[in-house]
Order: sequence, then C-alpha cells, then structure tokens
Amino acid sequence: MSTRKPTRTPQGIRPRHSRSCRSRDGGGCNCRPAWESSVYLKREGRKLRKTFATQAEAKSWRADKVAAANRGQLRAPSAITVRQAADEFLAGARDGSIPTSARGRYKPGTIRGYAEALRLRLLPALGHIRLAELRRTDVQSLADEMTAEGLSASTVQNSINPLRVICRRALRRDLLAVDPTDGLELRRPDGKRDRIASPDEAAALLAALDDDDRALWATALFAGLRRGELRALRWSDVDLAARVIRVQRGWDPIEGEQSAKSAAANRRVPILDVLAPRLAEHKLRTSGDGDGLVFGRTATESFVPSTLRRGALKAWGWQEVRNREPVGPRLVLTKSREDALEPIGLHEARHTCASLMIAAGVNAKALSVIMGHSTIAMTFDTYGHLMPGGLDEAAAQANAYLARLEGGPALRVVGA
Repeated sequence: MSTRKPTRTPQGIRPRHSRSCRSRDGGGCNCRPAWESSVYLKREGRKLRKTFATQAEAKSWRADKVAAANRGQLRAPSAITVRQAADEFLAGARDGSIPTSARGRYKPGTIRGYAEALRLRLLPALGHIRLAELRRTDVQSLADEMTAEGLSASTVQNSINPLRVICRRALRRDLLAVDPTDGLELRRPDGKRDRIASPDEAAALLAALDDDDRALWATALFAGLRRGELRALRWSDVDLAARVIRVQRGWDPIEGEQSAKSAAANRRVPILDVLAPRLAEHKLRTSGDGDGLVFGRTATESFVPSTLRRGALKAWGWQEVRNREPVGPRLVLTKSREDALEPIGLHEARHTCASLMIAAGVNAKALSVIMGHSTIAMTFDTYGHLMPGGLDEAAAQANAYLARLEGGPALRVVGA
C-alpha cells in the first residue's frame, strides 16, 4: 500500500475547476483546472486575485506580490476610469493642487491644450477603460490610428502627452504598477526647421516695417523673447542704461498676464547695440515709462498677434487670402508685389536670434540662459544643428591643440 501523502495546495492558491468537473460532486477531477492566486492586503482589508493556466505561474505571481506587499508597494486596483482620472487631473491643474513636474503651476495654455487633446482624441477611445487596466497596446493602437488618419508626428505626440502626465502621476501614487505610455513606438517629428533670417535679411525686414512695429520685431530678432514675453514686457523691465531686459512674466491669450513660463524663463537678456537705439527711439516716440507695456496698444492693453502679423505681411509685400481648395489651411499667403521679402514669424525671429548668437561664438551655457531654457540639453536639442563644426573640424582643433603641447612629458610616446 502506498504511504505517500497527498500534495497540499500552497497557501493563497486554489484550483478553479470547470462547471462540468466531477470534483464538484465529490468525485475525481476530470478537467484541466485553472489556478487562482491571491494576496491579502491588510491595510485595505481586501484580496488581490489573479487566475493562471498553471500552478507554477500562480505561485510565481503570488511570491512577487507578497514581496511587494511587504515593502508597502502593492495596492488593490482602483476602479477609476481614464475619464475620471483625466477630470480629476484637469481640475487639480486648474486650481493649483496638482503641480507640474517642476513643482510649479500649470499655465492656462498648457491646460487648454491638454483638455483639447483629451476631448478630441484620448477620451473617446480610452475614457471608458479602468486606468489600472489600461495597457500599452491600447495606447499604441490609438497612436497608430492617429498616424493612419494622416496626423503629423508632432500632433500624435502632443495628443498622447496629457495621458503621459496622468499615468505618471498615478504611478507615483501606486495606482498603476506599469506606465502604459512608456515605450510607445511613435514617429519622430519630421525635423522641419523654422525659417532663420540672415543679418542682412533681418535688416531689410525691419526697414520695411512701420515705426509702430519696428522695435517689437527688432526685440524678437535680437533678444529672442517669446511672443508671450513680448506681450507682457513693461518699461520697468527694460534698463537701457545697463543694456539689459529683465524677463519676468508672460502673456496668455485668454487669461492675460502670467508669471514667467518657468524658473529658467525668468532671466536677464542683454540688449545688443543693434537693438538699443530702436528701443530708445520707441520709448521716446510712445512716451513709455514705468509699468506701461512696451509693445501694447495702450499702456495696459497688449498687442494683438494677428493684427501684428497682418501689418508685417503687408509691409513685406504679402497678403492672406482665403483658400478655395477643399483641403489645406483656410488662409494662404500670396505676393502683393514683385519685390516681396520672405516673411518671418515671431517664433522664427526667436530662432534667428539664437542662430546669430551661435554664429557669433556665444557658448551653449550663455545661449541657454538668454533663450530661457531649463537645461543646456534643451538648447542643444533645439539649436544643435546650427552650431558650427563637424567631426573633421573637431579633429583639426584637437590636433592643433595637441601639437602645441607636443614634446611635453604627458604626451611623449613610449618608443617614439
């Protein structure tokens, strides 16, 4: 007679027999049972359960979860949906209770962009899914669908961004074990470079403008201020004697004046010799002073970007006309005279400033400060393609430097 004792089922693991299995009536099992593994979460007074095809898989999963529970890193899945998490995030971003990754407040424009992406793209497709059950394949499929619709790589990435923020916040709060937006296969933006004007082009563009607009465009071209920073600039921020502009605030098209975009955006920008007389002339002509806006329609009303653009285009020999084609932009540019100058936008004027600084030999750290970037890496990512010199030039410079030291003890080659 066999004396082998029956195998005991490990703690927290039990077989799940089929409904037709004889074991349900006290007989021998005649099915291939699944195996349920469970972990009791004492803090929450709940069990976390999952079913596997084999007992070995169930044991392995339970061992991992018990270890995580002991470290305090395991929580039962939340029933909150992606839509509910999005609503909670937007409400917190608006009232300031949910900060940015830099511990600051979200800018109104950023919140509007996130809300629009959620409304148009993310929530219709994913809003009904429980956040804890959202998988990378769900997000990847949505990104693939947007790409198939013909949306640009930048639009797809911008559409996914609010979901990234929501998921990373949930991850930090142990509502997610894995970030479903991590490791997505997204196309890179096409790498189209914005227009950059040469110094001669910049001079010609400025000369063609009306007196009312010339100082504004010169500040964009030679100081690199962002559009919102130009709209919020006050005369108290401009120190002509010290040749410096103190950038301390920005401007939101809906909310009006805002604090600086980031800590790095709060900065001092040098007033170049080519810019100083234009600002001085503008101040004298407009009787600007104190807290009055430098480029406002009045001392308290900021300029309107669309009006500024139309005036500049007219001065440069262009006009906007309504596109009659069924697809494409609603307004297109057409020349109004043969000697029209190639137009430029305020953001492209900022890029022009960066390119002039680089061509003049300004180092990356100084350029990063002038442009208001939070890191030098951002400066390199944005303007690295403009920085002079390739591998051959780098090698030539290194060889020349080493040649000047040739014969020194540190460079003497053994056996030479």
